[in-house]
Amino acid sequence: MLEGISKVNGAVNGFIWGIPAMICIIGVGLYLSIGTGFIQIRRFVYAIRQTLGKIFDQKEAEKGAMTPFQAVCTALAGTVGTGNIAGVAGAIAIGGPGAVFWMWISALLGMCTKYSEVVLAVHYRERNKDGDWVGGPMYFIKNGLSSKWHFLAVLFSVFGVVAVFGTGNATQVNTIVTAIDAVLVNYHFASEGSLGTLNLILGVIIAACVAMVLLGGVQRIGSFTERLVPFMAVFYIILALGVVFMHIGSVPAVFVSIFAGAFNPASFTGGVVGSMFVSMRRGVSRGIFSNEAGLGTGSIAHATADTGHPVHQGLFGIFEVFADTIVICTLTALVILCSGVDIVFGQAAGADLTISGFTSSYGIWVSVFTAVALICFAFSTTIGWGLYGSRCVEYLFGTKTIRPFLVIYAFVSVIGATLDLGLLWDISDTFNGLMVIPNLIAVFMLSGTVFRLTRNYFTELDTGKEPMDP
Repeated sequence: MLEGISKVNGAVNGFIWGIPAMICIIGVGLYLSIGTGFIQIRRFVYAIRQTLGKIFDQKEAEKGAMTPFQAVCTALAGTVGTGNIAGVAGAIAIGGPGAVFWMWISALLGMCTKYSEVVLAVHYRERNKDGDWVGGPMYFIKNGLSSKWHFLAVLFSVFGVVAVFGTGNATQVNTIVTAIDAVLVNYHFASEGSLGTLNLILGVIIAACVAMVLLGGVQRIGSFTERLVPFMAVFYIILALGVVFMHIGSVPAVFVSIFAGAFNPASFTGGVVGSMFVSMRRGVSRGIFSNEAGLGTGSIAHATADTGHPVHQGLFGIFEVFADTIVICTLTALVILCSGVDIVFGQAAGADLTISGFTSSYGIWVSVFTAVALICFAFSTTIGWGLYGSRCVEYLFGTKTIRPFLVIYAFVSVIGATLDLGLLWDISDTFNGLMVIPNLIAVFMLSGTVFRLTRNYFTELDTGKEPMDP
C-alpha cells in the first residue's frame, strides 16, 4: 500500500513542481514585476532603508499584532530553514553549479511575488474574535474576490494544514535530532544503540518548547523570532564567509561555473548534467522551496504586523526573499563550490554536502557549530509554520480550534524525532506545492489592487506626503 501511495504522490509531485508550475510561478512573477514597474529593482534601496535600516527603530506593537520587524522575522523563521542548507546542496548536485543562477532568477521575480502577497494580506486582513490581526491567501480570497471563488480559500487552508505537519514540523524536528545524534556519536557521548531512547527524550523536550512558544500567542511568537532569526542568520553568515575568504582564489572560477553552467551544465559536471532545463528546473524549484514566494505562507505572518500601509509591509517581503535566497542560499552554494569538496553530480545530496564544505575548511570541530545552525534553522521553521497552520485551521473551523491544533502540532514533534519520515516528507512537499495553485490564482486576479496601492503609495511619497492606508 505504501508503495502505491508513494507512486501516486510521486506522479502528482512531478506535475506540481514540474514545467507547468514553473511556467505559472515565473509567469506570474514576471507579470507582477512589469505591473509594479519592477519595484524590487527600482525601489530596492528604498526597501532596504525601510526594512534593514530600521531594525532598531521599532515601537511596541498594539495588542494582537506584531511589529513589522517581528512579522518579517516570523516569516523568515518559516523560510530560512534546512532548505537553505540541504536544498541548495541538492540543487547543485542534480542541476550543477548553474542551478544557483536559476535560483537567483527565481528570487528576483519572487521578490515581487512575495511583495504582492504581503500587500494583499495586509490590505484584506481582519480581526478575529480574540482581537488578533489575521490574514493571508484565504483572507484576501475571501475579502477580495466574489463568493464563487471562496472555494480557493478552503483549498489553500486544507493543503496548508496537511503541509504544516510534515514540512513545518516532523521533518524539521527530525533534522534537529539527526544533527544532535551526529555530534554525540562523533564525540563518543552516546552510542548508536542508545539513540532511540535519546531521540524520544529530545522529541518530548522539543514538543514542550514548541508548545510554550506557540501557545503564548502572536506577540510571544514575534518576540521569540525577532531574537532567534537575526542570531542564527548572522551566525551562519559569519561561518560561511569564513569559508569563502579561506578559498578566495577560487571565487572567480566558481562564479564562472555558476553563470556558464546555467546554459551549458555539461561542461562543469563532466557531462552528467547535460540539459539546461534540468539545471533551470532544479534551481527554480529549490529557490521557491526556500523563499516560499508563490506559496503565500509568509503573508500570513506579515498580516499580523502593526503597520500603517500595506505597501510598507510589502517592502519587508522584498527584503525577506533577498535575505533568504540571494544572501543565505548563495553563501551555502559558495561554501560547497569554493571548498572543493567532491560533488557526485546526478545523485541526490543534502545537508551532509554543505557540512562537508565547512569541515574540509575548518576541521571536524566545526560540525558542532553547523549542528547548532541546523537546530536553529529547523526549530525556527517549526515555529513559523505553527503560526501558518493555526491560521489555516482557524479559517476552516473557527478561533476555538487554535489551541487544540497547536497541542496536536507540538505532539507531532515527538513523532518527527522518532520515526523514519521519507514518505511523509514527499507527501508534505506535494501539499506544499498544491498551496501554490489557489494562491497564485488569487494574486493574479487581485493584481490590479496591488498595482493601484503601489502607484498611490509612491505617488504620495514622491510628492512629500505621508502615504495612508486607503
